[in-house]
Amino acid sequence: MSILADEAHAVDLGLRWAPGFSALGPEFFSEVEPRPLPDPYWVGRSLAMARELGLDPAWLDSAEGLAVFTGNLPIAGTRPTASVYSGHQFGVWAGQLGDGRALSLGTTAGGLEIQLKGAGPTPYSRMADGRAVLRSSIREFLCSEAMHGLGIPTTRALCVTGSDARVRRETFESAAVVTRVAPSFVRFGHFEHFAAAQRDDELRALADFVIDRFYPECRGGERFGGNAYAALLEAVSERTARLLAQWQAVGFCHGVMNTDNMSILGLTIDYGPFQFLDGFDPRHICNHSDASGRYAFNQQPNVAYWNLYCLAQALLPLIGEQELAVAALESYKTVFPDAFEARMRDKLGLAEGAPGDRALLEGVLKLLAQEKVDYTIFWRRLSDMVAGGDPQAVRDLFIDRGGIDGWLAGYAERRATIPVAEVAALMVKSNPKFVLRNHLGQEAIEAAEQKDFSGVATLLALLETPFEDHPGHDAFAGFPPDWASTIEISCSS
Repeated sequence: MSILADEAHAVDLGLRWAPGFSALGPEFFSEVEPRPLPDPYWVGRSLAMARELGLDPAWLDSAEGLAVFTGNLPIAGTRPTASVYSGHQFGVWAGQLGDGRALSLGTTAGGLEIQLKGAGPTPYSRMADGRAVLRSSIREFLCSEAMHGLGIPTTRALCVTGSDARVRRETFESAAVVTRVAPSFVRFGHFEHFAAAQRDDELRALADFVIDRFYPECRGGERFGGNAYAALLEAVSERTARLLAQWQAVGFCHGVMNTDNMSILGLTIDYGPFQFLDGFDPRHICNHSDASGRYAFNQQPNVAYWNLYCLAQALLPLIGEQELAVAALESYKTVFPDAFEARMRDKLGLAEGAPGDRALLEGVLKLLAQEKVDYTIFWRRLSDMVAGGDPQAVRDLFIDRGGIDGWLAGYAERRATIPVAEVAALMVKSNPKFVLRNHLGQEAIEAAEQKDFSGVATLLALLETPFEDHPGHDAFAGFPPDWASTIEISCSS
């Protein structure tokens, strides 16, 4: 008997469910049953996300909770679905894609959609198994919550469950399911799908759904002559610009910015071959599958604009005039640099801009790039220095002492008129001590493969509050070991 048919055993989570994406109708999704995994076990749980959903943390720790979020027990009031979309992958039109291993359980009355990722095949799995493996599930779980801790818009993660069931990738690996949460998982590719098929009715229904749920301000305004679809494109462009500014400021590489991996809400979505920079290298490529460097760190802002242009093409049947679509994209070119400069000024503790700030920022980034100085450690040491720490700790990061000394002198002159306490307070809130470095994730994964999940729990606790000192955990904020540079992260998960 299928788990959906076994309604007598459906679990009531105590949540109220509301019409969400599924209200659009069957043209947008397929109903799919999760495929159970044998003998599941807990890998990690976010109690913060549980509380936000209104779930009892004690229940989340139970055998019933484990079965529910592995896809082994149905949830009362829900019918899991997988949505269809298309997209450009590595700049090439890939045609129909869709949720190949993600199942939406439904949308809560509080407006949060819950998905199981790795719960088995869907009609969009393209001959694949619909499963996720332990390593990638741990990485997505931790990075979702890490980005939230950093204040960067993101999908969230409630938990990860594992199973000894084997999944074949380059080698055989163990299966896992990550439960992720967001107001919506609608992507640029959803719009591309219906536009490419010239299904304007569905395209309009999707756009109206997104506007009415998430961008109501796009209706009834004078902007673009009251064209709500052009206003939507502009709003998405500006959210995306601010998101990219935050990525660049914190040193985050997404690794696979295909249009089907771009959120219509400006969220970080689909954690695959991501990486936080160790040494600062603007041309760093974190995705081993990205032979051309299309998604290199310094290319991310331009790729985001390219993806928005694809979204504009998809929305053109609704916008009506190409000139309006082009105009709706235009603000990206000013919002991104302004937002990026503001985020970088925060890292310097400068709440207000002043002439010369851009040169000051460009100067320090050039110094960091010349010697590939550890990005996170530099900014945290600079914060400590301003708060009264030893300047030598900053100088020791550089071989070119003259270069950094000159820059530090200019920086001291710039902030001389601002109370030190104000500068230091802003810096410590803007420069994290802890980020999810690849080697930290790898160590937690290797321990988890031996059924030791303490590393996952420790990292989660640090990454939920990454700006705090967390005494006794300095090793997690130290330099990466030499072997960290040999870690290869690809699209395989």
